[in-house]
Amino acid sequence: MSSIIQHKPAYFSFSSLVTLFAAISGIVIMFFPILNLPSEQRHVAGLGIIIISLWATAKLPEHLTAVLFFLVAMLMNLGAPSVIFSGFASSAFWMIFGGLVIASAVKNTGLSDRIVHSVADKLNGSYARLVLGVIVVGILLGFVMPSATARIALLIPIIIVMAEGFGFHSGSKGRTGLVLAAIFGTFFPTFSVLPNNVPNMVLVGSIETLYKIEPLYGEYLMLHFPVLGLLKALMIWGLILWQFPDTPKPYVSPHETKPPFTNAQFKMSVILALTVGLWLTDFIHHISPAWIAVGAAFLLLLPGFGLVSGKQFNDDIKLPPFLIVAGILGLGALLSSSGLSVVMAKQLTQILPLSAGHDFMNFMSLAFMAMMTSIATTTPGVPAVLTPLAQQLAQAAGLPLNSVLMTQVLGFSTPIFIYQVPPLVIGMQLAGEKMIHGMKLVLILAIATVLLLLPLDYFWWKFLGML
Repeated sequence: MSSIIQHKPAYFSFSSLVTLFAAISGIVIMFFPILNLPSEQRHVAGLGIIIISLWATAKLPEHLTAVLFFLVAMLMNLGAPSVIFSGFASSAFWMIFGGLVIASAVKNTGLSDRIVHSVADKLNGSYARLVLGVIVVGILLGFVMPSATARIALLIPIIIVMAEGFGFHSGSKGRTGLVLAAIFGTFFPTFSVLPNNVPNMVLVGSIETLYKIEPLYGEYLMLHFPVLGLLKALMIWGLILWQFPDTPKPYVSPHETKPPFTNAQFKMSVILALTVGLWLTDFIHHISPAWIAVGAAFLLLLPGFGLVSGKQFNDDIKLPPFLIVAGILGLGALLSSSGLSVVMAKQLTQILPLSAGHDFMNFMSLAFMAMMTSIATTTPGVPAVLTPLAQQLAQAAGLPLNSVLMTQVLGFSTPIFIYQVPPLVIGMQLAGEKMIHGMKLVLILAIATVLLLLPLDYFWWKFLGML
């Protein structure tokens, strides 16, 4: 009897109840017309609720949830195979492949040890100092490297070795905290730097095309960096220390004296320098960071020349991360192609309390609209949906057009679910961390942003005369 009572919590845990409720809700939405939507959109919305809840609670292995998504979406004919399986053809999918091969080579040649040894002494001390240092490096890298996925692919193998050096092994809170500091630190604050994330550039392109307005780098930085950049970075720092506390050991190099530079390390350094150089200059040659990473992976795997053997490839490159990334991207593509985003945006336009003279309510409502739209489009799709509606929204709110356009940044920089932002998924898979840790931090950061940062941002915009 006592053993039965002991096992009850496993079946009636909060996460189990959430999964059960989401599954029932999803099935009801899929098969009963309780929403005023076409059947195809109801089916997609219901499946999305079920799949997202399974990823959020990890009641199924993450890669198995991805397989379930592919299976149900195809059996119910919810979209074209080119949409459902679009994740396999995406640059993010191939960035995972290239990034994992590069990470394997950096680790196996010992180059990551050498890099970490050169910077670890400066970060020795408290865990708080270590996490803050990683976040600062991520932000600084954001000012010189436009691609978030490239920054994450560069940072992760170094951070993993650094974590080991400070005594944080796989599965420890310290390792997870450092990985999240690198990913979140180089991704979220750089939404405030104009060319450094895909949604920013989609927004700029949409504004220039539709309204003939050209956002300026300095004005954009002044408007967004103090709160969405600097304060959000400090918030990420505090949340990581709260959610993933740990105590580092003093960093000890694996070598008493600095070992000589090997031929393999020299070759790896050249390939890495060329790769980073091409990432840094993608605004000139317009080659996707993913294909640059795949090119580097090809060289590193090339028999007789490469630095990753067949055995190392089989040991380090596993299938589950690819299925997870393809599933997450496929779900985002299916939600977007179903038209749910446009329906949601138009409904929100009618529901939200937009009226002249109520600037704070208008500010929060427009940010909320962008956040909700991002759920159905993923972050890069928000400008494509909301920018054409900006003139109408500006008239309803009695605000300048440019101010309404810029509120999109508040929304798409505040995702609620990790599937909305592929670079975060890529980083978690490159590091081999459980997706639920990233999901948890994304959600807590979103709540904290809405409750603390957006009200502060409102007063900052007021000070600048944007409202």
